[in-house]
Amino acid sequence: MNDSDAIAALGALAQEHRLGLYRLLMQAGPSGMSAGILAERAGVSRSSLSFHIAQLERAGLVHARRQHRNIFYAVEIDAMRQLLTFLTQDCCNGNPDICGELAATAALCGTTPEAKQ
Repeated sequence: MNDSDAIAALGALAQEHRLGLYRLLMQAGPSGMSAGILAERAGVSRSSLSFHIAQLERAGLVHARRQHRNIFYAVEIDAMRQLLTFLTQDCCNGNPDICGELAATAALCGTTPEAKQ
């Protein structure tokens, strides 16, 4: 991840509805959620959902897949891992004890799910 990618991701998340949508999708995990259910749970109209999801997609944070007549949205977990790693990779200039749990979280984010097991 580079500065431009991080700025795009943070910019996409820097809006109330998009942040809420992203958090709902994080809860749903890799299987995602249908557009209708996502809009209902977020309390937004379908047209508003499309607008906000497009911003998250452009930033590489979510993706869409079509399943029959339905569209499902899901998070790009690796993109969030990369963002968190980018933001915390130089935590406290080599003094991770200052950062506390943030350093441990950063270390987990820099690994693949398989490596954590």
